Amino acid sequence: MRIGLIQRLYGRPEGEHPAPTWETIRTAATTAEQIGFDSFVFEDALLYRGTDATNGCWESVSIAAAVATVTSRIEFGQSVVNSPYRSPALLAKIADTIDEISNGRYILGMGAGNTDDADYQAFGFPTDKRYSRFAEAIEIVHGLLKNGQIDFVGKYWSARDAELVLRGPRPKGPPIVIAAKGPKMLRLAARFGDGWNWWTGRPHEAVTALKPTVEELERACVEVGRDPDSMQRSIDVFTIDPLGLSSDSERVPDGSIIVGSSEEIAEMLLALGELNIDEVHCDLYPADTLEGMIERIEAMAEIVELVHTG
Repeated sequence: MRIGLIQRLYGRPEGEHPAPTWETIRTAATTAEQIGFDSFVFEDALLYRGTDATNGCWESVSIAAAVATVTSRIEFGQSVVNSPYRSPALLAKIADTIDEISNGRYILGMGAGNTDDADYQAFGFPTDKRYSRFAEAIEIVHGLLKNGQIDFVGKYWSARDAELVLRGPRPKGPPIVIAAKGPKMLRLAARFGDGWNWWTGRPHEAVTALKPTVEELERACVEVGRDPDSMQRSIDVFTIDPLGLSSDSERVPDGSIIVGSSEEIAEMLLALGELNIDEVHCDLYPADTLEGMIERIEAMAEIVELVHTG
């Protein structure tokens, strides 16, 4: 099984934990690469409004291009791009460009968008018809990346005689990973996705909780004439505390923080293999300093090795 590291891009200067800076993001990416993580992923958001304060978020396409230049082996990308943020033809162009910069290491995760409308309203994006807008968007992105051209007119999006003249190192572009849970979205994933992604905050219950979704994904693959085993599958896992620094009240099963020996944590992650999961992305318990962040990532080294060996 492959294993990735999740990097959060949000925060605020006076927040409980320091807001991420490019220095911390760069260091996390290079440290993850050094200890053997297969991928480095992050969210695509613009802001998060809370009841007491608002968290900002760095723009993820800019971060992806920067990560491409400071790493050499590790794959990277957004777990899920919020498709309403960017026109689909432009997104395909962005994905191919970042794949070129990284020499074929970019992964394009895509989804229909947030359920929270705050950032959409703040930055002027539509909030309605999420599925219908995504269904058109993914057809354009898929057509451009896989075929290099498309002529499409929809209700929400269009790409008239669009063409990617300059292509990255992969003839079919970077892999498209679609985040999906509902039946309609899972059918789009089966039709257009190289991979499927979802998340869990309670991995000790994930096999039982996610099994119906995975079974629906496999049915969708069969319906579109696809071998279900051809669909790469990844799960984002929140949150792992490899140093045992969290409080008892935060930990599973009562909370959501995973604590244990390297062997115990690896065993919990490997249990997702029952769902034919190919890759897990691990969110780590937050640190208050750059040194603390590095310590947490380095503490995952043995877990990474155990997950790789199965």
